Amino acid sequence: MTEAFVQIIIFGILIGALYGLAALGLSMVFGVTKILNIAHGELIMLGGYASFWLFRLVGLDPFISLPLTMLIMAVVGLVLYKLLFVRTVKLPEEEKIKNTMLIGFGLTLILQNIALILWTADDRGITTAYSGQVFTVLNIRFPIVRVAGFAVALICLLSLHLFLRKTYTGKAIRATVEDWEAAALMGINIQQVYMLSFVLGAALAGVAGALVSVTFSIDPSMGMHWTLKALIVMVLGGLGSIAGTFAGGILLGATESATAFLIGGNYREVIGLLLFLLVLIFRPQGLLGAKER
Repeated sequence: MTEAFVQIIIFGILIGALYGLAALGLSMVFGVTKILNIAHGELIMLGGYASFWLFRLVGLDPFISLPLTMLIMAVVGLVLYKLLFVRTVKLPEEEKIKNTMLIGFGLTLILQNIALILWTADDRGITTAYSGQVFTVLNIRFPIVRVAGFAVALICLLSLHLFLRKTYTGKAIRATVEDWEAAALMGINIQQVYMLSFVLGAALAGVAGALVSVTFSIDPSMGMHWTLKALIVMVLGGLGSIAGTFAGGILLGATESATAFLIGGNYREVIGLLLFLLVLIFRPQGLLGAKER
């Protein structure tokens, strides 16, 4: 019983890292620009299809093709930002959130139907030579694909942290988050910062989509599920907190797995939403988010 429970928790942690990665791009975009992109799950879906077709047509391993998938999704993010979201950046914060939510809902329907026309409603996934392989430590099995996904998620987290802390562009992004008016007076191009943040968010969504395609499956209607997961994780971890987002993903994954083991799989989504509500009530700033003064 104990060994089985530990095994389930390990699986939950590995899945939770993917949840954290899925929320990382959404959290960054919202934290910097206050754009709430409800179509973030559709970007994950497109990233999954990009990885799938690179594997199917060119034979590129999904982990090797990650840089190319990121580049493809960065271009998609740039196009979407220039066409749809750039007009909202100068709006007041509350109005911006409302308008970008409406744009996101519309974009969700458009991208879902485009994917449906292009690739049908069939579930697709990537099966590699190592997909079913595991290694064992202390009688606990670790699937190679999920461990590799955990490592990729951790690398993305650390890379983003170092980018924001150590580079001039990253410091410009942080300054914009703190006070965009003061940042503009210091010579920072706010429009470029917003655009770069959105593009980085789309690229991170592409990485998450690639990991979903090799861990689960992809289909045109998967976006809303992953958007909901990303929103829950973003609130659990704390808006704008990179480490908090990753911790929130792991907490959600472990909680869902423990619930499925102890109560039943039908309740895992309910417990996740209950955890979401409890955090909103008792710690609205999230696990690692800073409390507003």
